[in-house]
Amino acid sequence: MIGKKSKNKKALSTVVATVIIILLTMAAITIVWVFVKNIVNENKDKVESCFEVESSEKVNLNPLYTCYTNKSEVGGDAGFEEVQFSINIADVEIDSLVVAIEFGGESRSIILNNTPVQKSNMKMYNSANNWGVDLIALPDKNAGKTYVVNFDGTTATKVDLIRIAPVINGEQCGVTDRINDVVNCNLLIV
Repeated sequence: MIGKKSKNKKALSTVVATVIIILLTMAAITIVWVFVKNIVNENKDKVESCFEVESSEKVNLNPLYTCYTNKSEVGGDAGFEEVQFSINIADVEIDSLVVAIEFGGESRSIILNNTPVQKSNMKMYNSANNWGVDLIALPDKNAGKTYVVNFDGTTATKVDLIRIAPVINGEQCGVTDRINDVVNCNLLIV
């Protein structure tokens, strides 16, 4: 009788140990799942908002008003003096827009926000004001604006590339539009 009780206790302790291991495994899986689910849900909104803008033409450059002006054509030294670019925004909410201008192995970024600010080297297209006087801000929804940037001091003779990337919910999205081989503004005049 004593041997039977000992066998039953050993069998019972094996079953209890197996159940405890299964419960611990299930608890660990639950903890990992909650952690992963929170990370996925947190990033899902960011990805969805950027995906909508990146997969459509809701934030783009207008090539008809995107060009540069050479200094030599306005009586100056070699190199370009001004770059103008035109931004169109459709029915989409963005926090800001990063505009990258590449020329002669260099790159300069400009950040446009919804809050109007003065920028010392910028003005609005067809503005009679001097540099740094105009209030510069993003276009409203379903609108566009053209900006002019002064690059006095560069020796590059042309602008190679302009690209834009919106910032939504504090996260910079991918490039939504680009213009390679930006044209000289004098070639746009008809």
